[in-house]
Amino acid sequence: MKLVVRRSVCFQGHQIPDQEAACQQSYGPDLEYRDLMRVTAIVICAALAGCQAVPGEGPLASAINEDAGRSPAEIGRVNAAVFDIVDVDNHTARLVSDYVSTALKRRFGIGGGPGRAVIGIGDQLKVTIFEAGADGLFSTNDSKQATIDVVVQPDGTAAIPYVGTVRFAGRTLEQARQEILASLKSKAVEPDVIIGMGDTPSRSVTVAGAVNRSAQIPLNLSGEQITDVIAKAGGPTSQPYESYVTLVRGKKTGTALLKSIVENPSENIYVQPGDQIFVTRDPRTFTLLGAVKSNSRIEFGANDLNLLEAVALGRGGNDETVNAKGYFLFRYEDPEVVLGLLGQRRFDELARKGMQPDKDGRYPIVYRFDMSHADSLLVGQTFPVKSRDVIYASRHPAVDLTKFLRVIGAPVGIAVQGAAISNNLSD
Repeated sequence: MKLVVRRSVCFQGHQIPDQEAACQQSYGPDLEYRDLMRVTAIVICAALAGCQAVPGEGPLASAINEDAGRSPAEIGRVNAAVFDIVDVDNHTARLVSDYVSTALKRRFGIGGGPGRAVIGIGDQLKVTIFEAGADGLFSTNDSKQATIDVVVQPDGTAAIPYVGTVRFAGRTLEQARQEILASLKSKAVEPDVIIGMGDTPSRSVTVAGAVNRSAQIPLNLSGEQITDVIAKAGGPTSQPYESYVTLVRGKKTGTALLKSIVENPSENIYVQPGDQIFVTRDPRTFTLLGAVKSNSRIEFGANDLNLLEAVALGRGGNDETVNAKGYFLFRYEDPEVVLGLLGQRRFDELARKGMQPDKDGRYPIVYRFDMSHADSLLVGQTFPVKSRDVIYASRHPAVDLTKFLRVIGAPVGIAVQGAAISNNLSD
């Protein structure tokens, strides 16, 4: 049997000429298995150097592993993103799953009760004054009371007969009542005062967007939370798991998933007068790439989604090409999670190397899954997929090896014989 190998590859920086005589060796019919494997190993070593020039469906697992934790200078690309890899086990999956995002609460620092309800500019009030005698300022033989309609003016004040100008804006109903009462004690007969609220434009919030009825919602005196005012606007037009709530308060803005607000009471903050709430429908999606049966952008279509369900939505990995040890999930993660996974020392080291957050303050992290272990089917059920995640299934190194050997004209059977060696070298 005569084995001829033709090759023209860049190996360790040197061009190997395409000369049959340089790569030719003859074997007799009694070729020993170890000799064949020796030749296979030699071809594989050359092939692994040349496989990088073979077209592929993204990086190999070894390339992702190699770039993890390296600076742009170490990688050799000026603007390369600095990231780290975390192996997902039972502990890691639970840490990520148990983390609760608190975007609105962190942004506004709001907790506890609704705050103090005060009178504001434009509010309509009904001031009722009672007197004990029929000959008082506000009483007659028929009635011992008088009701005065008041509108708080732009300067925060309003006029009351026999009292004068009273400051209402910024005061509670009781504080305004006490001021009026103090002014009347020397003028009216045993007076008493009750103040009621009519229309209160200063105590309203705007709810718009993907709700059934956009409106300005007046707030009651006890205070209302985000879900309360959304309900008064007819509720969202979409499911909570694909509805995002954006709250604008002055110059600050915070956005959270309605599902998170419903499930986490700390996120269901009390709104304040003047707040603007916008509800938008944005179906949560993830992207599935690599050695899978369907490369696509896929909607969750459910309240929650774990890793196994996400891969299944893309019809799973391609059995002929996928590397079971090379499933990766790329994500910009909240800093609290990154610190919990990496620790402060490793986090600081990556920051010095150039790891940078995105516009929302989240840091790049790559989760690695080894689907060759049985417990991965359990771990994958507890690891949550988030919107905009990228799940990448790397191809097996033997795939590129086979392609390369075809390019150089070597027998493909050598790749089959040496697949195990290639796998070991890549690990």
